[in-house]
Amino acid sequence: MDIIFIRHGETRENKRGVYGSSDTSLSQMGREQIFKAKEPIQSISFEKVYTSPLMRTMETAALLGLKGDLDKRIQEIDFGIFEGKTYEEIKRNYPEETYAWTNDYIYYRIPNGESLMDLYNRTSNFLEDIVSKDKNTLVITHEGVIRCALCWVFDNVEYFYRFKVNNGSLTTISVDEGYKYIKNVNK
Repeated sequence: MDIIFIRHGETRENKRGVYGSSDTSLSQMGREQIFKAKEPIQSISFEKVYTSPLMRTMETAALLGLKGDLDKRIQEIDFGIFEGKTYEEIKRNYPEETYAWTNDYIYYRIPNGESLMDLYNRTSNFLEDIVSKDKNTLVITHEGVIRCALCWVFDNVEYFYRFKVNNGSLTTISVDEGYKYIKNVNK
């Protein structure tokens, strides 16, 4: 079975380099990215569609002519007090928290937010549910979730920063008789 991920198109916040799970819409470039992804998606066979409940993923689904089941487990990580800020702003405004975060990027829980391990656990839970249904599935979501899904293949969240997932791109993970493997990234 295949699990095909689509990262939502670019938002203004992506372009500014801010961290966040705020409910923002796609930029013009983001809409163009999704229009380009439409043709490759039409050649893919899938039986089920899931989408994050955030506006940018639902807008991506609508532009693709798809309607998916909303699932909060595939929502972007909650950045808490870092929400809506660039890394430079985070370092300047929260030096102690930045130090703690960069020295324990897996387990450090951002104040009023989540840790990477929180995101990984809910993503893994979602993926295990999908695998139990054994149907090709399309998932419209966020970079953090897709990176966690790629880590899930290796059962190792430490690989999180070894992946880059482009806006509007397709990434496919296959599961065959219990074996997980990556078919493609950023297609």
